[in-house]
Amino acid sequence: MRKIFLCTTLVLLLHAASAAQGTQTQLKISLKHEGDSLEAQTRSQLQRLLSQYDCTRYIFTKEIIIDREAIPHSHPVLTLHTRHLKDDELLLSSFVHEQIHWFLTQHKDQTDQAIKELRTIFPKVPVGFPAGSDSEESTYLHLLVNTLEYRADRELLGELKAREVMEFWATDHYTWVYKQVLEEADKIRPLLRKYRLII
Repeated sequence: MRKIFLCTTLVLLLHAASAAQGTQTQLKISLKHEGDSLEAQTRSQLQRLLSQYDCTRYIFTKEIIIDREAIPHSHPVLTLHTRHLKDDELLLSSFVHEQIHWFLTQHKDQTDQAIKELRTIFPKVPVGFPAGSDSEESTYLHLLVNTLEYRADRELLGELKAREVMEFWATDHYTWVYKQVLEEADKIRPLLRKYRLII
């Protein structure tokens, strides 16, 4: 019985490692400034994280740029910066966050319907850094993105680390949005289920 358990465990571990490796090899990660050491280190860090964590279900675009001068964004090409070289969990969460934007773009009708309902739940939202996004519509969108980000982080990192990441973001950017994700998620999650926006 013990041998069967050990064999099953080994197969599962090998499958997870293979899936993570597959995720990494599918992605094209380029540098905005070729030869830049911080960008190269961030690319290596991201590649290491993608070999460590199976992010397969959170990959919706395979082209990524590392740009030390950019604010992370999803479109037209998913772009990450070099800020989190010493914070694996924050880089991984940023990567998943931007991927989720692509997921919601691919499900625009459902996303628009969920945002319409969010407007009744949260009739007034902040616009502008650090509390909200650059428009009212984007702040509502981030209530969905950031809730899905937290859900993904919990799966990838575990509850404690995911909570730490969300609490950090709640003091860093989209501060109001992340606070709602932490304190009012019971109002947001049902909309994700209702409109089949669960990843």
